[in-house]
Amino acid sequence: MEDKLLAIVQSINSVLWGVPMMIVLVGCGIFYTFILRGIQIRDFGLAFKKAFSGFSLKGKKAGADGMSSFQSLATAIAGQVGTGNLTGSATAIISGGPGAIFWMWISAFFGMATIFAEAVLGQKYKVVKDGQVTGGPAYYLRNGLNSKFLAGLFAILITIALAFIGNLVQANSIGQAFSSVINIPAWAVGLIMVVISGFIFIGGVGRIASVTEKIVPIMAFFYIIGGLIILVKNGGATIDAFRQIFVGAFNPQAVLGGAAGITVRQAVRYGVARGLFSNEAGMGSTPQAHAVAKVNHPCDQGLVAIVGVFIDTFIVLTINALVIISTGANTIDGLKGIKVTQKAFEIGIGHIGVAFIAVALFFFAFSTIIGWYFYGEANIIYLFGKKGLGVYRILALIFIYLGTMFQVDLVWELADMFNAMMVIPNIIGVFGLYKVVQSSLKEYETLKLGVNPNA
Repeated sequence: MEDKLLAIVQSINSVLWGVPMMIVLVGCGIFYTFILRGIQIRDFGLAFKKAFSGFSLKGKKAGADGMSSFQSLATAIAGQVGTGNLTGSATAIISGGPGAIFWMWISAFFGMATIFAEAVLGQKYKVVKDGQVTGGPAYYLRNGLNSKFLAGLFAILITIALAFIGNLVQANSIGQAFSSVINIPAWAVGLIMVVISGFIFIGGVGRIASVTEKIVPIMAFFYIIGGLIILVKNGGATIDAFRQIFVGAFNPQAVLGGAAGITVRQAVRYGVARGLFSNEAGMGSTPQAHAVAKVNHPCDQGLVAIVGVFIDTFIVLTINALVIISTGANTIDGLKGIKVTQKAFEIGIGHIGVAFIAVALFFFAFSTIIGWYFYGEANIIYLFGKKGLGVYRILALIFIYLGTMFQVDLVWELADMFNAMMVIPNIIGVFGLYKVVQSSLKEYETLKLGVNPNA
């Protein structure tokens, strides 16, 4: 039965994730890169300054009036940096060859412009509902594009895609990682996650922001150091990994051999699909976090959002991909998902590498569960107000637990399907409101020049 369902979902994804979707996603990024005059390059330094100027492990407590800019970034990165990096990059390489990573980079570069637009729109159209600041695509679709239908559709799809199906992926990967390291059944890991998650969810936005602003910087730092140690140790193999990525992007057969049967189209499809799942640019997820940031101007948070994509894809995901390719873990038959990444780190630093990835994945994926829960909460409030949160929390916890029971292929394919569906209404809004983003940036640059002519 499960195999039949997998086949059905795969056939749906072959349509949803066809050439049109790739053109729309990358095209949106190209469009915004053009009309915003290469904002991701031009203001890259300013973006980092804005992102980390308020960094503190003892930040101000978030509440009904919103979060600090850094807390919003940390919440967004919590959603971005998860299984999309550790498991998703491995899945992309296995299914699309090393060249899939190149297409992840391309989609992420242009995605920086898209996510800038999403964050600006999230800020422009945020509201106070039931005494709490909230925002996101549902609000800019409803109040900016004047489409109640698209707003409602998006709110339903993102809740299903991330808080429910998406967190199946997170729990699935955590369960697999720990069951292969220590003799503990996946369902027991799921039960532990439910207890911890429930404690955080009940604490609301304040507890969510407090957890993410502490976990995200620490987990990213240790993971980056661990990966860099392996890459330096591998030396020439690391350089060859870059060669495989660039050559494989346009000629997979030259890297993998004709027997692998991987085409350029597969490299692009899995690169863009996993790239979206990783950095979430264009998906409409991160605007929920960026909308509640307390900033002086919407473009302040737009610049901060750019940093999230850069850290997610060009640092964390790239290090993970290079470790996998340079160790040759992607060429070992029978490995799937997180087990590819675990094997790569085991080859790189010994058996401790398996435990290292299990612990890293727990924090990466668990922080994503928190971030995606927050996104769903914002949309439940849009649909039902705060009175809907009780039922939503129970359902979210049930899906976290169920995630440990599914096979990895089905979980990822379901995630791809719902991700594609939620992209559609969001992208309509992002394209339709381009003049709002453009005028906001013009206003921002005028104010910036008015304060400091050399800015």
